[in-house]
Amino acid sequence: MVTQHAAFRSLGLAAAALAWLAAPIGCRAQAATSDRANPHKSVHATGSSRAVQRLRQAARNGDVAAEDRLGFMYVWGRGLPRNYAKAAQWFRNAAKQGDVMGQYNLGVLYDLGQGVPQDYADAAQWFRKAAVQGNAPAQYNLGVHYYYGQGMPRNFYKAAQWFQKSADQGYAEAQYDLGVLYDHGQGVPRNYAEAARWCHIAAAQGFANAQYLLGVLYHNGQGVPRNYAEAAEWYRKAAEQGNAKSQYNLGVLYAKGEGMPQNYVQAAWWYHKAAALGNADAQNNLGSLYDHGQGVPKDYARAARLYRKAAIQGSAGARYNLGLLYAKGQGVPQSYADAARWYRKAAEQGNATAQLNLGTLYANGQGVLRNDVKAYKWCLLAKAGSGLMNPASKAATSSALKVIATRMTPGEIAKAHDEVSKWFVSHKRSGR
Repeated sequence: MVTQHAAFRSLGLAAAALAWLAAPIGCRAQAATSDRANPHKSVHATGSSRAVQRLRQAARNGDVAAEDRLGFMYVWGRGLPRNYAKAAQWFRNAAKQGDVMGQYNLGVLYDLGQGVPQDYADAAQWFRKAAVQGNAPAQYNLGVHYYYGQGMPRNFYKAAQWFQKSADQGYAEAQYDLGVLYDHGQGVPRNYAEAARWCHIAAAQGFANAQYLLGVLYHNGQGVPRNYAEAAEWYRKAAEQGNAKSQYNLGVLYAKGEGMPQNYVQAAWWYHKAAALGNADAQNNLGSLYDHGQGVPKDYARAARLYRKAAIQGSAGARYNLGLLYAKGQGVPQSYADAARWYRKAAEQGNATAQLNLGTLYANGQGVLRNDVKAYKWCLLAKAGSGLMNPASKAATSSALKVIATRMTPGEIAKAHDEVSKWFVSHKRSGR
């Protein structure tokens, strides 16, 4: 049974889409205000009624430090009941006076729709005010808004500009996302060396996503010399922080013996961690290890459960593998109908071996009504995608086509070819 070691530059393993990582209010903001002389600092910790009264009075008098502090207290519910609307009020008062923390935190509230109606345009407006004053988190969040086109037209170039400003100040999220833009060639010329450089800077700060992407770049030899051991080191750093894709990739390296001695036990260990976090590739590969008894005891029933979890998430490899278990009656009751159902799902995704097996079921009338036109169609599609097949499957595809053709009329063969053309057209339109 095929183990699906997904390509490292596939959609499932390339750098994750830019994630919006607006800092929790107070966490970034407190760090940014830590150097400000603040006579109200103790209020946040004590929340005594007298101290709160003094703080309120200072805020009413226009003290922006007091306004920010009240905003924090309402956000976190420390010393005062949690109340996002009142937090927004005090942040707005500070923001209108040009206070960078008030502007940034009001932007976050608009972004989240907490205490104010969610409004990306207003969020971007306040992030911009803070960003032009040099606030790194605001510069980053403004870049994210440009990247996704939230509250403004989508503009990768401007996203890159703001990420750059934030990254130059050492903001790890911006450094990583700037690396992603260089990796994808969005808003900047594609440059794997620059992607690696920025990811390395963010990874050194312990940012797990950057550690993951840096591992991918070392794994593929893009922007840096290919080095499986170095890839494994960065994957491990991210994996230990709970990054599921790094856990999966580290498992693949152990399974293949790349950058380390081959070790199916360790592969299973890391696949298990990623699978528990819902990673479909890891669920499929762990299922394959149970299927073959590699690094774990052979257990078809457990393999089937893992395949099913991945199949439900859309993994073509897992759908094929689950179909094969149904065809053989291993770990599940034998059922050609269920085998055909799962083969079809994988076949529609372009899995050549599933297409061959589905064609064979149609040719034999197993689990489906015998239909030579459909059998020939699926075997033709399998042949078209046979570049990823092993030699035995390629030979089986050619043999099946010859056998089925002997039972067909020229008109039926022409119809099968027409169905293949329609399949390619429909899948090109749908982007599959």
